[in-house]
Amino acid sequence: MSESTPAPKPHPVPKPIPRPRPATPQSSGTSTPLDEAAAARAAAWGRVDDDGNVWLRSGDGERMVGQYAAGGSAEDALSLYIRRYLDLEAQVTLLTTRIEHISPEEASASLKALDEQLVNPAVVGDVDALRTRVTSLRERISARREQLNAQREEARAQALAERTRLVERAETIAAADPDKIHWRNSRDELGQIFERWQAAQKAGPRIDRPTEEALWKRFSRARTQFDRMRRQHFAALETQRSEVTARKNALIERAEALSASTNWNATAAEFRQLMDEWRQAGRTTRKDDDKLWERFHRAQQAFFDARSAHFSARDEELNENLAAKLALVAEAEKILPVHDPEAARATLRDIEDRWDEIGMVPRGDINRTEGRLREIEDAVRAAENERWRRTDPEKQQRSDGMAAQLQKLIADLDEEIAAAQAAGDTKQVAQLEENKKARQAWLDQVTKDL
Repeated sequence: MSESTPAPKPHPVPKPIPRPRPATPQSSGTSTPLDEAAAARAAAWGRVDDDGNVWLRSGDGERMVGQYAAGGSAEDALSLYIRRYLDLEAQVTLLTTRIEHISPEEASASLKALDEQLVNPAVVGDVDALRTRVTSLRERISARREQLNAQREEARAQALAERTRLVERAETIAAADPDKIHWRNSRDELGQIFERWQAAQKAGPRIDRPTEEALWKRFSRARTQFDRMRRQHFAALETQRSEVTARKNALIERAEALSASTNWNATAAEFRQLMDEWRQAGRTTRKDDDKLWERFHRAQQAFFDARSAHFSARDEELNENLAAKLALVAEAEKILPVHDPEAARATLRDIEDRWDEIGMVPRGDINRTEGRLREIEDAVRAAENERWRRTDPEKQQRSDGMAAQLQKLIADLDEEIAAAQAAGDTKQVAQLEENKKARQAWLDQVTKDL
């Protein structure tokens, strides 16, 4: 040792280590063999003196790390301390490989154990190099801690932003217009938001408790507001539906009271009014509304079915009457032209008796039945008048009377024709024109004989 080198610091002398006994031969693989190259490098940092003391050289000088009892070789004594060094080196290497895979806290705990072992280790090897490696590990652990802290802060910031978005969405739903909100979809979405909140709280990055509690209060308040608004909406809806049900039940009662009426026209008008009120009564649930409509429609249909049956039967009767009267008209037309007024009058009287017993015909067929029979009656009457004119000494007077009657009839027909034309009834006009033509012909005949 040179004079400029400071004297080694005194170290406590360890207890003598007994001389190792020769090992009993064992099967291969039962002990860990030393790495000869690593052992040789470690051996360069130690020596065994003649007294069996084992020394370690380092940057601080040389210090004794142990003693070796007499009787063994120096190599045997040195190998024990080398093995201890290699064990420490293996721990440092293991920690070096694990730093990126374990938490900084766990790495710091391992590093602390290594620090304690490296204070005054009873080993032979490059202890300063191990200490340098441990120092670099401390720096790596510190950098790793900062990296993880930054990642945690970023994750917490993202978690806070996500929680804030969830709360803001819940508040938006709770602030929606009750008249426009889709309650089922909004309720489901709030449920999904709650599940995401729970999942983030359970497995996501932690955020500071005051911030989390403040966000939870906002979220809880939004859920409470939505639930209260939803309850109020459905309570109002239930009240409204009850009122609608009451109105429709009242309409059903009125419809059922009218269902047996035979006042066909007036009752049909009342049912049309009931139908208008039904449309304005509002709606309840589809199921209840369908049941109410079924009752209302059943009462309504009972009346209209009876009305339809009534008019069908009446139409059938009128059609039968029409057929019978048309047959009588055909029979009466055989009288024309009138050759024997007395016989024609007798035949016509019999036809008229049977005619009166038949009854009404459809409104649209009155002219071709009643009107035609009147024409035949007029022809018979004209024939009778003609015969009377020929046999009556006061023929001139009677002829004048017949002419006046025909003229009066023609004037009346002109008025009827004008009325029909004003009403746009072309069929009626044609029929009246035919009647006028017949009467004009009779008038011409009467005036011709005067």
